[in-house]
Amino acid sequence: MQCVLRACFGLEISMPFPVRLAGCAALLIAMGSTACTPIKTHQGYVIDTELVDSVQPGVDNRESVLQTLGRPTLTSQFNEGEWYYVSRESRNFGFSDPKVREQTTIRVRFDGSGNVAAVDRMNQDLIASVDTYGKTTPTLGRKRSFFSDLFGNIGTVGAPGTGGGGPPGQ
Repeated sequence: MQCVLRACFGLEISMPFPVRLAGCAALLIAMGSTACTPIKTHQGYVIDTELVDSVQPGVDNRESVLQTLGRPTLTSQFNEGEWYYVSRESRNFGFSDPKVREQTTIRVRFDGSGNVAAVDRMNQDLIASVDTYGKTTPTLGRKRSFFSDLFGNIGTVGAPGTGGGGPPGQ
């Protein structure tokens, strides 16, 4: 602590050991508490309820929706008449996985002539949760160990019928 004060401020202050220890402890606690600060993130479309409410079925068309709401986050893969505007807020602590706090999806459906047929709001209840299968992907075939990976290729390079190991044309 004395070295830090001397280097930064040019001060020569003699502090007793308990004061230095308390100062270091306070510094470590301050640094440690910032590591636990939640990180809040917003992804996707920023929803303006007044703009979304201004889109009227039967009145607006693709061009007016594009002017009002902007380009959609995504369009339907199976039906060209659906646009989706997705907004998601999540947060995480430290090194943990982010948790979705709120997700809103606005679906704008168009009829065959390109006019708005409906505007729907959906929340995160419709999100599909897909659980992963462990840490490895199951595969068919033989199981390989560390030693089979290490020594399994010995004797196979240039062996007859493998197509390698000789000059071209032999």
